[in-house]
Amino acid sequence: MAKLKLPFFLQPDVVDVSRQLLGKHLFTRLGEGPPTGGIIVETEAYAGPGDRASHAYNNRRTLRNEIMYARGGVAYVYLCYGIHSLFNIITSEENVPHAVLIRAIEPTHGLETILRRRGKKFVDRSLTAGPGALTQALGICCTHNGLSLLGREIWLEDRGFQIEPRAILATSRVGIGYAGADARRPWRFRVRDNPWTSAAR
Repeated sequence: MAKLKLPFFLQPDVVDVSRQLLGKHLFTRLGEGPPTGGIIVETEAYAGPGDRASHAYNNRRTLRNEIMYARGGVAYVYLCYGIHSLFNIITSEENVPHAVLIRAIEPTHGLETILRRRGKKFVDRSLTAGPGALTQALGICCTHNGLSLLGREIWLEDRGFQIEPRAILATSRVGIGYAGADARRPWRFRVRDNPWTSAAR
């Protein structure tokens, strides 16, 4: 196993990074107890100024999205619909606002803690399928916005779990009808037939 280092996050092609993240492990250790986490099985790429679906479209800068302009390797966590915290990984160099939304993991570590956080008794797909469920399961919230992913609270590892290209399903992204033609870009990536991905649309 190997913790992902800064060069991984500085790669310039956010769509390619989004694919590469499939099969990587995402972990959190927030407070006492063992880490929680699992295998990333679903992602979405957002390509900054030229992507109408991105919070940074046309180089828009706000208090909420300012962290997108940081150097890659930090978390972008924002509140969606006033309810769900969504976890994104900032990629590329400083002032290139690329981001990958992590949409689902296959839980492998800290299941007891994950169940407690989600208020559930049994391990099933709903535990970590969907970006809002995922952050709740891992304890990620908006206070973690801007946190380095190279530290000990939220990090990623390559544990040698390889996803073959033919096993990656590329579809359009979810909930971005306002983005016009960009909404049809096949930038949502899932591990084909994996039972832990969010519902297909």
